[in-house]
Amino acid sequence: MQAPRIRFLALCVFHHQGRILVNVFDDPATGQTLCRPLGGGIEFGELGRDAIAREIIEELGQPISDIRLLGTLESLFTYAGTPGHEIVQVYDARFDDASLYQQDWLDGQESDNSPFRARWCDSADFTRTGPLVPQGLQALLHELSLLS
Repeated sequence: MQAPRIRFLALCVFHHQGRILVNVFDDPATGQTLCRPLGGGIEFGELGRDAIAREIIEELGQPISDIRLLGTLESLFTYAGTPGHEIVQVYDARFDDASLYQQDWLDGQESDNSPFRARWCDSADFTRTGPLVPQGLQALLHELSLLS
């Protein structure tokens, strides 16, 4: 069994007309639906902004630009029955292909090759569908006027 550790993540909040792009998934232990922006782990020796560019290429096959740090969150949570602790750098960026903002969803692939569908969601969706994670992200985005 692996010892508990703090995980460092970079997530990207692509925003357009009061909506952000999120991966919608269920916690296998509780069945709760959760919504999280795209991104993933920061590797040793990698800057957060480089990690987010790499992750978006790996997950969506799409190049991005205008990457800027919005803030940092600390997240304590339980997922799949296991406690977690993450330090999350939250970034904003733009897709190089502007047509992606007009699509209802984008098909992606996780690092384990499992497919997912990222959707554009607004604040009301996080009430109807499931909360935006990590905790504190929705408040940060409202504070920055990036989410309606």
